[in-house]
Amino acid sequence: MEFSKDIWITIEPPACNESVYQLYEELKWDSLGLTANELQKMCEQSWYVLYAYQGDKLVGMGRIISDGVITGLICGVGVLPSYQGMGIGRKLISGLIEQCDRHRVIPQLMCDEKLESYYETSGFKKFTIGMARARKEG
Repeated sequence: MEFSKDIWITIEPPACNESVYQLYEELKWDSLGLTANELQKMCEQSWYVLYAYQGDKLVGMGRIISDGVITGLICGVGVLPSYQGMGIGRKLISGLIEQCDRHRVIPQLMCDEKLESYYETSGFKKFTIGMARARKEG
């Protein structure tokens, strides 16, 4: 599908911090049980965040965690399922890469293996195996 003209992408966060929470809920990204306030803090403490809206409705977002000097980890790129296939994710990725390029920061990302081919179309190449340590309870 073609990118819809009534979708706009900006650095302006949603007026209501419940919007990011609702996006994460619909994408089933709530495995850590984060609150709306924690997700707002996550966005505020990121180096750069892009939000996609249709009207006042948050339909997608993506962010970069970085020191702003060497590398930027692109993460949390997601689009509501009913808006996928419209080019919104690609537009978000492109904007995040442009931010890295403006600051000579190397963009990197981690993704599910089934999404590798999607990110390869934006110039990413698999280069290593990542690891994560489980979050401690309590």
